[in-house]
Amino acid sequence: MGTRKLTLGLDYGTNSVRTVLVDVANGEELATSIHEFETGEAGIILDPADHNLARQKPSDYLKGVQVTVKEVVAEAKNADKDFDTSQIIGIGIDTTGSTPLPVDKNGTPLSMLGEFKDNPNAQAWLWKDHTGHAEAAEITELAKKEHPEYLAKCGGTYSSEWFFSKILHCLRVDPKVFDAAYTWIEHADYMPAVLTGTTKPQTIKRCRCAAGHKAMFNNDWGGYPAKDFLAKLDPKLGQLRDTLSDNTYAIDQRAGDLTKDWAAKLGLKAGIPVAMGAFDAHLGGVGSGISTGKLVKIIGTSTCDMAVWPADKELADIPGICGIVDGSILPGFWGLEAGQSAVGDIFNWFVNYIQPGGSANGSHEALTEKAARLKPGQSGLLALDWNNGNRTILVDQRLTGLLLGQTLHTTPEEIYHALIEATAFGALTIINRFEEYGVKISEVINCGGITEKNPLLMQIYADVLGREMKIARSPQSCAVGSAIAGAVVAGKKAGGYDNFADAQAAMCGVKERTYKPNPESNKVYQQLYSLYKQLHDAFGLESFSGKMANVMKQLLDVKDKANR
Repeated sequence: MGTRKLTLGLDYGTNSVRTVLVDVANGEELATSIHEFETGEAGIILDPADHNLARQKPSDYLKGVQVTVKEVVAEAKNADKDFDTSQIIGIGIDTTGSTPLPVDKNGTPLSMLGEFKDNPNAQAWLWKDHTGHAEAAEITELAKKEHPEYLAKCGGTYSSEWFFSKILHCLRVDPKVFDAAYTWIEHADYMPAVLTGTTKPQTIKRCRCAAGHKAMFNNDWGGYPAKDFLAKLDPKLGQLRDTLSDNTYAIDQRAGDLTKDWAAKLGLKAGIPVAMGAFDAHLGGVGSGISTGKLVKIIGTSTCDMAVWPADKELADIPGICGIVDGSILPGFWGLEAGQSAVGDIFNWFVNYIQPGGSANGSHEALTEKAARLKPGQSGLLALDWNNGNRTILVDQRLTGLLLGQTLHTTPEEIYHALIEATAFGALTIINRFEEYGVKISEVINCGGITEKNPLLMQIYADVLGREMKIARSPQSCAVGSAIAGAVVAGKKAGGYDNFADAQAAMCGVKERTYKPNPESNKVYQQLYSLYKQLHDAFGLESFSGKMANVMKQLLDVKDKANR
């Protein structure tokens, strides 16, 4: 290990932070550490009276980096006596998003000040916080009238999961917190700034990924939305615009270098370059080998679908996706993001809240084993995957889940199977939207915990999508993507890389096992998808004028045929 060059990749997820130590020559992961966030329920501050609220404690982020980096360093030392921290040439960081937090004029999160330490509104507003749904609708309506170009680059609708919706909602419900904040900073910008000593609002660098996809940033109109536009939503929001920079930075740029103070806390050498941050899904795409024509699906509690398109080629605005942003995933490419607001969360809801069959017979493993015996369509069930709203293509967080076709003989495993199918139908809807607007998908690479743990889900996805499902080599693809960013900002002279193509070629790969579609299953799923799309449009589009009397009976026809 003595001559190796290594990078650290930090991946801040919904419930935990994981850190990997990666060999830049071949992507080998030498050590891994995971730290679960300690505050709230599985790291999330919730409100039983408001299912839309989801916050996190920024101090958990700081503890997480210290615990995990120290652990991977210790693991590396135990594995090889020649290991030395001087071999670490770069650091990359990804986080969830949009997860903004209010900070004072020194860049200190308000939640770390005594006055606000127990106030949920002063914490980080996690990506899955939907309390700003009314504000999102308000932003969308105003932009349609005055700046439709803002919406054109983010799918036509502004979401409650995004930056300005959350900030405007805070202003409305807790003006004391809003007034105490000098500005708001994305988690993806906060962590690199902490490690590089650049947290003051005047010095912090904001990442292209978060600003472009979640805050309507675009160089074509001078950066963030115009001050007078934001002021029409609320004068104080207009004043906040003065604290937002007109520049953003892609992941091939440095946020800065690791400070002496943080080097001492982490047991590292000072001066290591730290890459600009980005969202977990975007760097998961990088870590899975994303390139033109390759769709990367990051499947976890929710799902993000990432694609890129050469920046020098024409690309239409695509309604319903989460943004088209120059350089948000890879420099020199348009980054395209879509996704589903709940996937793993839906399965967890069924297992942990509904608890079918009790603890013995209602686990994920038990239900998966039983569900695997079912043929496509055999249950007679059809579900909509909107238990946490619809992120793409309807962009409506006020939509809810649906299960259709139940009888007095419906079993828990049949429901579980139908929920998996529903998320697969949602995934197909997204791919169809990409291809409808000219972004052809020639290959699908999947990553995330579910892809590793649930072969049934992967086979259903292959059968529904009619495409081979490949799986990224690393189960920590987001963290590996961050490590790749660290290798690029380190540069070739330091033992890293001068571009992402070379870094990905060396550090990425896919597993040998893939899931290929079964033609007979695909035929059945084509029938079921047409019914899913009928429900999708009927409940999701106000313009829908069709009938649905056929749906239940066609489900029974499919069920009868499967059982024969």
